[in-house]
Amino acid sequence: MKLSCTLLLFVLSSLPAFAQSWTAKLDKDIRFYQSTELGVIVVGTEKSLYAIDGSNGEILWRRKDTSLDETDVAPVPGTDLVLLSLEKGDKARIEAVDLLSGDSIWRSDKIKGAVMQMSVDPEINLLAVVLAKDAKNRARDGFKRRPLLHVLDLATGDELWKYEVGEVEMMPARWPEDSGKEVDYTLDNYYPPAFVGGRLYAFYEGVTSFDARTGKERLREKYRVNEEGLALSEAEPIFTESLLYVSGHGRVRAISRRTGDTEWEAKDLGRTPEMILVGDVLYVRTGGQFTRLKDGETIERGSYGVSAIDALTGKVLWRYKGADKGITNLLLPDRNTIAIADRDDLILLDANNGKRTNRFPHKIERASFGLLNDRGDVVIGGQSEIAGFDRVTGRQLWRARHTPPGRGIFRTVAAITARAASLYFRFGAPAMTAVRGVQIARSVTSLSWSGLAARSSFSNLQSLATAQARNYATSRFRQFGIASRVRGGSLPRPQPRTIDIEDRLLDRIDPSRQLDRLSRFLWHRERLATLRGQWMYFYTDLDRRDGNGLAGVNVNSGRTEREVRLPDIDERFVTDEVLNLMFVASGNRLAAHSLN
Repeated sequence: MKLSCTLLLFVLSSLPAFAQSWTAKLDKDIRFYQSTELGVIVVGTEKSLYAIDGSNGEILWRRKDTSLDETDVAPVPGTDLVLLSLEKGDKARIEAVDLLSGDSIWRSDKIKGAVMQMSVDPEINLLAVVLAKDAKNRARDGFKRRPLLHVLDLATGDELWKYEVGEVEMMPARWPEDSGKEVDYTLDNYYPPAFVGGRLYAFYEGVTSFDARTGKERLREKYRVNEEGLALSEAEPIFTESLLYVSGHGRVRAISRRTGDTEWEAKDLGRTPEMILVGDVLYVRTGGQFTRLKDGETIERGSYGVSAIDALTGKVLWRYKGADKGITNLLLPDRNTIAIADRDDLILLDANNGKRTNRFPHKIERASFGLLNDRGDVVIGGQSEIAGFDRVTGRQLWRARHTPPGRGIFRTVAAITARAASLYFRFGAPAMTAVRGVQIARSVTSLSWSGLAARSSFSNLQSLATAQARNYATSRFRQFGIASRVRGGSLPRPQPRTIDIEDRLLDRIDPSRQLDRLSRFLWHRERLATLRGQWMYFYTDLDRRDGNGLAGVNVNSGRTEREVRLPDIDERFVTDEVLNLMFVASGNRLAAHSLN
């Protein structure tokens, strides 16, 4: 342990060396790439699957003769594993692979399909994974499949039980310019399953709960989860010690976790895409901005307002209906105040009675989201502008605007613009809804994964802002591969080679350096769990850089502190705030650009 701690301290001291640019040339054009908690970039080409060290571009391993789609690859949250959905001829299987070595940890020929969502509970050693077969078509609404939910032993891959989800509408991974082009479909329009208190909850057809180990069903409450043709039009479920709060079909329900019975139901609220539980009061936002499945456009649907519900009885304490179109997510600047923005104004409400205490024009075109920065200021933003306001007086503190480039393909530019701003929600703010001292209930207590955070064309910033904490890294982490030996301070022992793995870094470096390299990846994961990002990015013309790129605005000061030129348009780019790098693909090359 002493050796391990020493190496981690060494890595911490050498962080500035990571902030540099590099380019990796791969064997074929890049089809997709994903960031992971360990700072490893998983890259799929037309011929191979790569794992690349995000800090320097070195290839950790390559799996040859493997052509995968983005939905065939999914990092398992809170672990050093990545799930691969593999097909060769008429054979198909799911394989759990060590992210750092490429070696197979376990494989299952019993489960097949594209990986849609998953949930992990390391304490009881369980993995729930949702798969769907034949989930490809042109981008449209009305595409439906019957996914399968499998519960596996996390260490061995042994299947404990499975459940067939009914026919549900799915969401395109992206909406290309060519409307006839085939795309992958996802379940990003639903919240992922969650392990809570020894049970597994699924939310595709209302809410269903199972005994996590046996699959015995206790609760099955069916209702329409999403409005037809829209994504995430209902709220993320909230768990307390005794109750589960869910919304659907214009109603909010409190369900007993012990018996599965509905304790109370609040009716006729309208669409409820957001709930926040503070003490014994459940605050509910009605109306908002939603992604339309047929074309990916963000549309507004009402009625717009906020309601407060007694969390113990279901009694509606008050309703505020004075918001106009485009209401943003809820913010709690202090215990007695709720802040929202509509199309024109920043609105402050008394949390005790719902009365409006102040109203100020924000002048943000199509305001999409709100957040609280480190100082507790209210920050309102859209896809090209962001401004900070004093939470008491409403006085504007700063404003930054970066207009998207006027040239280029409209849909592609729109996708890049949305992705740039959404990086903050993917990597930046695990607690941006309420200031310190306001204790809100956690929505999900297990580690869940949905591809929503990784999709390149998801443009609804409000949905990302509302559910942003769902996928954020926590301090819980479990190793199954070669990194499991680092904690004991011992050098890795030789591992059996997995067939088709080439260019493995650990085979090329001296054994005395292997522990150092593995420790760096674990340090990245530990740093990510405590990181709070500060920058909102905008795709724009960079006058000082002679071209288009990303401008990073500090959400605490409003200053544009970062600029990254992107000579080639690529709507899939991702950032790693631990390494201070941005990754962009062009043809068969993956490039890293410094954010400093």
